[in-house]
Amino acid sequence: MPEQHKLYQFSPSVPAAAVAVIVFTILLCVHLFRLFKTKTWFCIPFVVGAIFEIIGYAGRAYGHYHPQLLGPYIMQYLLILLAPILFAASVYMVLGRIIRATGFASYSLVRTTWLTKIFVGGDIVCFLIQAMGGSMIAGTKDPSARDRGKLIILLGLVLQVVIFGFFMLVGVVFHVRMRKREGGRSAFSDFNWERYLGMLYVASVLITVRNVFRVVEYAMGENGPLLATEWPIYVFDALLMAAVLVICSFWYLGRMVSKDNGLEDHEMMVDGEIRGQSGH
Repeated sequence: MPEQHKLYQFSPSVPAAAVAVIVFTILLCVHLFRLFKTKTWFCIPFVVGAIFEIIGYAGRAYGHYHPQLLGPYIMQYLLILLAPILFAASVYMVLGRIIRATGFASYSLVRTTWLTKIFVGGDIVCFLIQAMGGSMIAGTKDPSARDRGKLIILLGLVLQVVIFGFFMLVGVVFHVRMRKREGGRSAFSDFNWERYLGMLYVASVLITVRNVFRVVEYAMGENGPLLATEWPIYVFDALLMAAVLVICSFWYLGRMVSKDNGLEDHEMMVDGEIRGQSGH
């Protein structure tokens, strides 16, 4: 490996990084516009994650010209690694809102009051584990310390895959139970809950594929083809996360929550309009 590329196992591609920055910047603008228009604040992690991606790939482009600088290397390494965890946080939060908006929270495998706590809590744990492992790898040249860092990241990624698997099980069980009802009718006749569950499944699968790719990447080690070459991260990480942001840009629905006791007013956004309703 050339001395000037000692922090990278390849020379970072400026064109690929530039395309990633442009794509994520466009998606950031879309999410910011929809966020402030609908005030769907639980989607803020999408915005923060998009910023992570932009800075991360910008740092990678900078690393092409300054491959010996540790700061930009650590920045791009950690931000690209951690951004999908932020996307997962909002994906976790939307399921509970979909379930409550149908008016049939009792069909959920996990109580809706615990859904966000369990999955976002697990997401935070995965974030901290991977951040710790990434810091160990990026901040040292000691082979044993780097190996420990990779094992810690691997642990965080495997845990994230397991959590996501359970999350998808909760969604599928609720879906099956709803379909068993006559017509699968929800408390809101205008609310196409299956459409949003379908988008949630697609986003979840994309994030899971990315996480499995990362698990295989770190399991193969630094000499493996996935870490030794650059193109896999754009195909199995950047591209998939951009697709997640595109899909999730349709989730800005304002308040998508039904009051289970049927006594309080509630509202939801359908086809761009806020509609207030009372009771079930």
